[in-house]
Amino acid sequence: MSTALQRTLAIWMVLLVAALLLPLPHWVAIVMLVAGLALLLVATRVTRRPARSETLFGADDLPDADYRQPVVLVCGDNVQEWPESAGVLTVPHGCWVRVAAEQALDVMVRQLLSCRPAWGSQLSVMICISPQQQQDRDLLSNRLLALRWQVCQLRRETGYSLPLALYVWVGSALVNQALWQAQLAGKPTSLWSDNTPPSSPERWLTAGGSMALQQQVLMTSLADWVRQEVVAVLTDPDADMPCATPVCIVQGLNASHDDALTTSLWTRWLQQHTALVQVAGWLPASESNQARPSLLPESVLPLLPKGRGLTPCQRACRGALWTVVMAGVVALCCSAWNNHQLLQRVAFDIAHYERIAMTDYPQKAAAIGVLHQDAAELDKYARHGAPLRLGLGLYQGGHLRLPLLEVIRSYVPPPPTPLPPPVENHVESIIRLDSLSLFDSGKAALNQGSTKTLVNSLVGIKAKPGWLIVVSGHTDNTGNSALNQTLSMTRAAAVRDWMRDTGDVPESCFAVQGYGAGRPVAPNDTAEGRALNRRVEISLVPQADACRMPGNTLTPSQEDGVDNNLMEK
Repeated sequence: MSTALQRTLAIWMVLLVAALLLPLPHWVAIVMLVAGLALLLVATRVTRRPARSETLFGADDLPDADYRQPVVLVCGDNVQEWPESAGVLTVPHGCWVRVAAEQALDVMVRQLLSCRPAWGSQLSVMICISPQQQQDRDLLSNRLLALRWQVCQLRRETGYSLPLALYVWVGSALVNQALWQAQLAGKPTSLWSDNTPPSSPERWLTAGGSMALQQQVLMTSLADWVRQEVVAVLTDPDADMPCATPVCIVQGLNASHDDALTTSLWTRWLQQHTALVQVAGWLPASESNQARPSLLPESVLPLLPKGRGLTPCQRACRGALWTVVMAGVVALCCSAWNNHQLLQRVAFDIAHYERIAMTDYPQKAAAIGVLHQDAAELDKYARHGAPLRLGLGLYQGGHLRLPLLEVIRSYVPPPPTPLPPPVENHVESIIRLDSLSLFDSGKAALNQGSTKTLVNSLVGIKAKPGWLIVVSGHTDNTGNSALNQTLSMTRAAAVRDWMRDTGDVPESCFAVQGYGAGRPVAPNDTAEGRALNRRVEISLVPQADACRMPGNTLTPSQEDGVDNNLMEK
């Protein structure tokens, strides 16, 4: 799994946790998950590379998959003869893999990892350069920049450190066998040959005498050239790519060099820095009967990383662990945020309720309703457990439950609204009787046909305690007003007497009034109006002490249910 794919998977995991735990609308959570899944699919498709049909090395020549020695990919100038039809050379302390074309370094690494996935932590790259084979400085710089870019890309894609080693050698007549000098970061410089163990330059000079001094001068000049012409290109900060600092720089002197050029970057550099055209020992011997030895510095192999890193399975487990840890951190942060929001909301509702005056009953009732909703929510969490977005051991709502209930208990409801006093329906029944149907003209005595009229008209008049039967007489304005007043009074009394005698109603139930022409109901200008004004009116008027039976005092509750038949005998 590439680094980009791992990062995308981690991002999708974080989005998943956030969508599940954050209080987001459902559509927002769905959009987040779909976007994260689409990003994951795109990253998987981009990082998946088609397999090449042509391999750049023989997989059968590689060591077994459990091989844990350093595996070094050698690119650059050819330094020795490789086995026929194979680009893999296995030695006791490691394995050399030849990269025939420098531009195919990234392809070689990918194919090697596809064949041996567990070798990622033990891979290294060695760039071999012989200044005696180079004539164009710009061409060499371009080759180094191309290799630098490939190494940086491989480190980013594979996630492995992929250490870079640098091997520079020249041929010289000053040596009769291969001589190497190594510079490792944080360690002193050491020299050695095929027959001598590594030692410091001081000890080498002491043991070798004047010849060793000449060799050391040439070796120091080679180190200066490497630093100025090679290392400076690989570590130039102005380039649009990360630096590729070598972890190990090996310089070598060899007695023979079949591909050495008479005029090369090496000879020109020596001439510029020594002002000498030619010095004995700058070039290797013109003729050599020895077989071409191996110029690869095998003593450097123990210094390169071995297969002690993580296997692909372990790397996947580590990525999964980091993803779970990241998701857990996001989940804890979301839970803490949700609990903070819950506490802040409930505290705000309580403070809002307490700020409202007790006399503001509508606002107080609305605020107490909100507190009841908060209490119901906290009770639900207390009975059934807090939801996942508030859980993970961070739920704090239980601390607010009791204070919230105390605030709710302190609520004083508004006093009940007093009921309006009952409105008594004072039913005032008024019955109007035409005087001409009861009396003869100018007379106050009931005529013979009045009985039927009185019985039919007064059937709804009932005597009962607390009600007064008012009988009032009225006349028109014809004649003397005093006589009309007396006549109206007399006629009202006659009707009262008939009702009293007929219904056996006590005297206290009646009131008699005579108004004469004082209360007309119609104009007296016409005969019809005067006929309407000649009348007797009978009405019921409420009065507390009216219509009481002698010796019987009734309570108000009894008055309402008194039997009217007692008075209607």
